[in-house]
Amino acid sequence: MALNSQGIATPAACHPVDEKLPAKQLIPAAFQHVGAMYAGVVAPPLIIGPACGLDQRDQIVLISVSLLVAGLATLLQTLGAGRFAGNRLPFVNASSSAGLASLLTVAHSAPEGHRIQTVLGAVLVGGLFCLAVGPFFGRLMRFFPHLVTGVVITLIGVSLMTVPVAWVQGGEGAADFGSAANLGLALFTLVVIIVLQRVLRGFLKQIALILGLVVGTLAAVPFGMLDTATFQQTSWFALPMPLQFGAPEFHPAAILAVCIVILVAMTESSAGMLAIGEICDREVEQKVVTRGLRVDGIATTVGSLFGGLPTSAFAQNVGVVSLTGVRSRFVVAVAGGVMALLGLFPVLGGVVSLVPYPVLGGAGLMLFGSIATSGIRTLSRAHLEQGHNMFVVSVSLAVGLIPLAAPTIYQQFPQWFQTVFGTGIVAGAVVAVLLNIIFNHPLKVTAKPVPPAPEPANGG
Repeated sequence: MALNSQGIATPAACHPVDEKLPAKQLIPAAFQHVGAMYAGVVAPPLIIGPACGLDQRDQIVLISVSLLVAGLATLLQTLGAGRFAGNRLPFVNASSSAGLASLLTVAHSAPEGHRIQTVLGAVLVGGLFCLAVGPFFGRLMRFFPHLVTGVVITLIGVSLMTVPVAWVQGGEGAADFGSAANLGLALFTLVVIIVLQRVLRGFLKQIALILGLVVGTLAAVPFGMLDTATFQQTSWFALPMPLQFGAPEFHPAAILAVCIVILVAMTESSAGMLAIGEICDREVEQKVVTRGLRVDGIATTVGSLFGGLPTSAFAQNVGVVSLTGVRSRFVVAVAGGVMALLGLFPVLGGVVSLVPYPVLGGAGLMLFGSIATSGIRTLSRAHLEQGHNMFVVSVSLAVGLIPLAAPTIYQQFPQWFQTVFGTGIVAGAVVAVLLNIIFNHPLKVTAKPVPPAPEPANGG
């Protein structure tokens, strides 16, 4: 006999990962995962939608697709389906924030009226790239150690900070952009989230971000800062349709930028699988990582046809498993099922769209700041005191920050160069990988063997 995650004796053959909990334990544990992932799932479409010039109704569609794809990908990852079995771990898949900075640059560099098609075309190819590279990714992971991924994740958080700062002021194009009312509402929301994080415990602390959004939105009502017109016209139930934003468009520079981000997302997913394996005391072999990355690729490829963004691991849900000690993959599967159901009801996406931009901005400051903090935490494990690691990080971060400090610095360069190096996250990733190879993967030069001297002739 063995003890399960709740301290109850079970047959030794049943690993905690494969444990089926009773409903009274399973459902609350599943909703903890839903609470931890919900804000992160809806954040990417909330950012990419306005950048692509979408109206509120289309943005609701993006939110619904993001929820549906996250739910189905998580179900496939935890339960599997024949040949398409995932890693069968308590592992959540959803739209990754890792690619947002690059996708924003892709959107802004695309022709007006073709932005969402260009973004989705690049994501489609990125998903196929993930499927092609996944089986061999184990050999590439050595080029993405903590040194590289730490730089990339830090730049993600720093690069994205321009988004919540614009939201705090009311959102780009707002008539009252930068008004004291907008700034005050954003500050109020941020303070509420800080207080909730301090005083709440358990599940409520996990959903402090959502609670803060609710409180901030309610506070906006007396000031007439709530627009309910789109919400009132939103249908209750709808199945997402393929190519509803038009046929995807393919631009080489945009595809290259997204493929680099996909490599970073694959590294995060692989690291997440290894981490969840350690937490669950289950060995994660290379074939398990390959199956997990296959689900990432399938979800990204198929999801892009409906309006989905790149799909990857959700680190916050790895933290939920560690915090609660509930290791059953069926708990996460139920959470995935809930997310998929939420995606079928656009009215729920409409509820999210009610949140005023200053409220989103107040929460976004904390959300994207936490991404940068995750990058710093990763760098803390990169042994910066050894060799040239500090130099690699310094140069990579500097190159990655150039587009933020001087957005027009590369305007005289070709368009493909602007798309790649005009994005801090991609520029920093490229430089970090190259410098890491130069300093930490030196080429071994083998001297050509010297032929033996000829035998002296007889009598010589």
